[in-house]
Amino acid sequence: MACRTGHRNFWLGNGVLAVAMLMMFFMGPFSDALGIWAAVIWMVLAALGVALIMSDKTDEPPARG
Repeated sequence: MACRTGHRNFWLGNGVLAVAMLMMFFMGPFSDALGIWAAVIWMVLAALGVALIMSDKTDEPPARG
């Protein structure tokens, strides 16, 4: 089964969002080490993950049934 580019972007986006979620669990140590840059990195990861997931959208909804 061939993997479409959009399908790959969907899974990459979920992976990036998973990294952003893990980063939130350790935001205290990241913030101590990086200062405000920890929040900036988190925001960039979250935006990138959402952008990758949204790039998977197609114009036509899937057929039902």
